[in-house]
This record gives sequence, structure tokens and C-alpha cells, in this order.
Amino acid sequence: MKASASTVAVTLVAATMVLAGNGTAQAAPTRYEAENSPAICTGTIDSNHAGFSGSGFCNGNNATSGFAQFTVNASSAGTATLGFRFANGTTTVRPANLVVNGSTVQNVSFEGTGAWTSWVTKTLSVAVNSGSNTIRLNPTTANGLANIDFLDFEVGGTTPQPPGGLIGWGTQGGGTTGGAGGQTVTVTSLSALTTAAASTSPMIIRVQGRFTCNADVRVMSNKSILGVGSGSGLNGCGLNLRDVSNIIVRNMNIGFVQAGSGNGDAIHIDHATRIWIDHNDLSSDTTHGTDFYDGLLDITHAADFITVSWNRLHDHIKCSLVGHSDSNASEDRGHLRVTYHHNWFSGCASRNPRVRFGNPVHVFNNYYNNIQDYGAASTIEGGVLVEGNYYENVPDPFHVGEGSSPPGTLVARNNTFVNSGSGGTSGSVGSIPYQYSLESSGNVRASVMASAGTGRISV
Repeated sequence: MKASASTVAVTLVAATMVLAGNGTAQAAPTRYEAENSPAICTGTIDSNHAGFSGSGFCNGNNATSGFAQFTVNASSAGTATLGFRFANGTTTVRPANLVVNGSTVQNVSFEGTGAWTSWVTKTLSVAVNSGSNTIRLNPTTANGLANIDFLDFEVGGTTPQPPGGLIGWGTQGGGTTGGAGGQTVTVTSLSALTTAAASTSPMIIRVQGRFTCNADVRVMSNKSILGVGSGSGLNGCGLNLRDVSNIIVRNMNIGFVQAGSGNGDAIHIDHATRIWIDHNDLSSDTTHGTDFYDGLLDITHAADFITVSWNRLHDHIKCSLVGHSDSNASEDRGHLRVTYHHNWFSGCASRNPRVRFGNPVHVFNNYYNNIQDYGAASTIEGGVLVEGNYYENVPDPFHVGEGSSPPGTLVARNNTFVNSGSGGTSGSVGSIPYQYSLESSGNVRASVMASAGTGRISV
């Protein structure tokens, strides 16, 4: 079936399907079992731990030479999503270099899963060539690899939810890989985080602990900022992503950032491109008045190619702004393209998001509950596609125009409303250029509550 970024309504016939930018249904990811040729396992193919797929799994040699390799076929060059299913019954991380076509592209941590029968999937995004590609995991310690069950592979970044890999606008403009290929460091203090984030080299920064602060942490280009566990992050200050590109922020708990402390936002994205904000928890409180805090996630000054996915934004008044001023058209027009999917907006009074100039901004499969003012607003030259969301106790789910800002355009389809208004629409919006999985809106509440926020992914 076809779906377009216009006012055409469609009926979903399955809980989840993969859509291209023009709405055409696509195939599921291709699965490559570790025990089947042309896969290579430098170890043994075992079947003694239950829960695996196929006829066995790769139990690599306990040495740095004990690699697992898959040969995959890509229909076209571009960004691909890799889903490695693994089990690690130890409490020791088993890291490995991910090698694509002979080049190391990032270091991957395979954490303990609790038991050798407990299998989880780690999702990664890499660039691949058209045709045949080799995907290899080279262990970097004498413990070797975790047990590897299979690789799910798909060009376009569209893996089934939850929790999903990178999809949306963050895959465009060259894609977003963060600190892939750089050094991996673990920081346990604010000063160490500030120093690492300011480095001009690519880097994967694992944040262990929650640091109290009063000035933003400035993040330079080509970084991955990854919180360890469910509570690591910042209290009192935020992350400042200004004049940078290619940054990933995942699993960070950031809260109570007062206006005037740097930019006053939990995460501030300004003159920045190719950004992925995923599985974070951003919050404050609603008892201090409208201007005591600023935004949780504000995207301004021609920022572009951004995906915001699987985050919890809660207990805040002005949650997410796209475009800071009606008078900034010369800079913002043609930019501010953002995807919001599978986020949980709870007790976020307004700006979920409020959009200027960005067209299309894609808001799909999010869960909204107890929104006091409004959900999404499309204003001056903005174009917002709102589809497959679940609204619960939201009097005004979405509308065009806001305050003194003139109306933009907004298309809505296939949303679920529970004790909520029906929203307001107007006009058409730009087409979506990327593939994405559209979950039935009736299922979104359960999937988002189960998987959004911190502590849901391994980093």
C-alpha cells in the first residue's frame, strides 16, 4: 500500500511494517545465521545453551583471534543497520572491533546478559557498499567474543522496534556515527567528561555517575556520549552541541537545568548537523513557573539531520523547541529537519515539539500522556507530519500556529486518542526521504513505556 506526506488517510493492516519515504512496504531485515556458510566462526558451532536461533551459535576461541565474520549483500550503498544477537553469561564485558570490508569502524561492548541462555540484540549503524560486504567482529581481549547467534542486516536503518537502530533524519546528510573508530574512554567525574567532550578527536565517552554542575558541557564533533546504567548523567547543567556535527547521545539522565546556566537546556543543539539523541531521560519540575527552566531539548539556528528517539521527556513546561525565532528565516529555511519517534512525553506542558521552518519534521509513534497545554505545533513555514502516535489525557494533541507565530502546515494520520482532543491540521508537508517502521498506534503506548528512557539498552 502507499502512504504519502499529504492528507491521504491509510488503514494499517499489521502491527508493524517497514515504509520507504514514498510509503512503499519493504522487506524485513535479512538474517545471517552464525553457523551457516559463508559465515566464519574461529571456534566451534555449539548448541548447548538454549534460546538460540537456527541450529547453533558461534562460540569463538577465547583469544583475540577468535573472530566471527558474516558476508552480507547490500542492495545499494548507504547506511545499514546491524543487529547482532549475543549471549554473555559472565559479568565481564567482552569488547570487539567491528570491521567492515577490512576497516575497523567502531569498538563494540558485549556486556554480560546474566546467563548463557539469555540472548539480547545489539543494534549498530555502519556504512556499506553496494553488493557483497564482510562484517567481522574481532575480540580485543583474551576472553574472546560473546556467543554470537546471528546478524540481522538491512540497508536503510530500519530494524523492527523496540528498541530500533538509527532511523529518520539522522541517517541523512552522510549519516550519524558519533565517535565510531575513535578511542573508548570511561569518565567518572565532571572534569573528565568536560575534557573528553572537548577533544577534537573522534571518541566514544562512557559516562559513569551523575555529576552535579552549573555550566554546560560543550561537546565537539565526532563524539558518542553514552551513560552507563540507568542513572548516569548530569544534574543542574546540560550538553551543549553548538557548531558541531556527527554526535550521538544515548542513555543519559539529565535534569533540573536552570535558565541562564549556559543555554539553560538539558540538551541544546545549535548550528549542528547529523545528531542522534536516543534513550535519554530529560526532566525538571513544573512547580517553579514558566521561565525558571528553559527547554529540555531545543534545536535551533539551522541545525539539521537530527533523530530524537526512545527518550523520556517529562515533568517540564517547555519541552522541545525547533527554531527559536520567527525572524530567523534566512538561516533556518531549508534546515531544522528532525525526526521524533518512540519518545514518551509525560507531564510536558507544551512544545512537544513546537516547530518553526523545519519541513518536514516527522513525529511518529510517540506516546503522549498528561499534557497540560498542547502536544505539537507547526508555525511559520514549518511542516509537521504527525502519524501513528498515542495520545492519552491530551486536550490539544496538535495544531497550527502558536502565540504570535503564524501557522505552518500539519498532516495527521493513524493516531490514537484516549480522553483527548482530535487536533487541528492544515495543508500538506514535504515528503519523507528515508525508510522507517510504522507501528500501529494502538500498540505504541505499551512499546514506548517498555523501552523508552535510560537503562533499556546496553552501551
